[in-house]
Amino acid sequence: MFELAIRYDLRSPSFATPHSILYPTAVEQVVWADRLGFSTVYLAEHHGADDGYLPAPFIVAGAMASRTAAIRFHFSAIIATLHNPVQLAEELSVLDNLSGGRVEATFGIGYRPHEFALFNVDRKRRIAMLEETIDICRRAWNGESVTYNGVTLDEIKPRPVQPGGPPIFIGGSAEPSAHRAAAIGDGYRPALPELYEVYVNDILARGLPAPAPLLNQSPLFMYVTEDPERDWELIAPNVLYATNATARWAKERSVGDTPYKEADSIDDLKTNPSFQVFTPDDCVRFAQGLGEDAELLIHPLFGGLDPELSWRSLELFESKVMPGLRAAGLISPPTSDETAHSSPVSR
Repeated sequence: MFELAIRYDLRSPSFATPHSILYPTAVEQVVWADRLGFSTVYLAEHHGADDGYLPAPFIVAGAMASRTAAIRFHFSAIIATLHNPVQLAEELSVLDNLSGGRVEATFGIGYRPHEFALFNVDRKRRIAMLEETIDICRRAWNGESVTYNGVTLDEIKPRPVQPGGPPIFIGGSAEPSAHRAAAIGDGYRPALPELYEVYVNDILARGLPAPAPLLNQSPLFMYVTEDPERDWELIAPNVLYATNATARWAKERSVGDTPYKEADSIDDLKTNPSFQVFTPDDCVRFAQGLGEDAELLIHPLFGGLDPELSWRSLELFESKVMPGLRAAGLISPPTSDETAHSSPVSR
C-alpha cells in the first residue's frame, strides 16, 4: 500500500509568511490534495509557541473537512494531557460527524514544561492522565456513562460516525511509549522508526495478531523543482529555522529523541537525508525505492515557506511526479475529478 500524505504545523518565524496567509493557503492545498487522492493530512499541536506553531488543529480540520470529500484527518500529535478529556471526546466526535468519519488521532503525553504550566497540569501525572483520557474517550464514543471531576454523564452526544470512535494511536519518542501503545492504543506512531519493533514484539508477546508494518517513511521535508541548486537557496532559511527550532524543543524532553537535528548552514541541510530537494524524476526514483508499503509525505509550508514557492513544488508534483508514480504502479490512475481540471493546480 503506497500512500500520499500532507502535513502542517503552520509555524512561521518573523521573517516568513504571515499566519493570515498560511492558514487559508493550507486549506486550499488540502483541497488540492483531496482531489488528487492523498490519503491523509496530518495536523500537529503545540501551545504558547513564539512562531505560532498550530495551537488549534481542530478548527483547522473543521475548515478543511468542509471543503473535502475523502482525505482523512490525523492529529499528530494531540497533546492529550492538556485537554479536558470529556471536551476532547466531544470535539473529536463533532469533527467525525462533520467529516463523515474521517478522523483519527495520535495521542501524546507532551514534553514542553511551559505548556504544562500554562494549562496548570502536573507533568508528573501525564501517564495516568493519558490513560484516563483514552478510557473516557472510548467510553463516551461507545455510549457508556462517563465520570470525570465528580460529575457522571449517562451518555455523551453526539456519538461519532465511526463505530467505537476515531482510532487512537499512541505517539512517543522513547521505548516506554511503545509498550504503552501495545497496552492501550489502536496503533503506534513513534518519532523514531526503530521503536516500532519494540511495539510489535510487545503485541506478539500479548498473544495478539501482528500489527500492520510501519510504512516506509519519506524525508521530513521534500521539495520538487526543475532547478535544485536555485531553489535550495530560496527555501533554506525556512528549512534551517524549522529543523533548528524543533531540535531545540527536543532538548526539553526528559527522555527520547527526535529526527530533527540542528544545522548551521545550507550545506548541513544538503548532506542530511531528512531534507531533500528533488527533480521530478529523482522524486519518482526515490518513491520507487521506498517500495509499495510506504508513505510519501509533503510538508509544503515547512517553516512558513512562501506559498508561491510551495505551490510551485506542488504543481510539479502533480504534473510530473504523479504520472511517474502511476507508471511505476505505485498509485492508481487519475479519477474523473482529477481529469476534469485542465490546470495542474487549482487555487
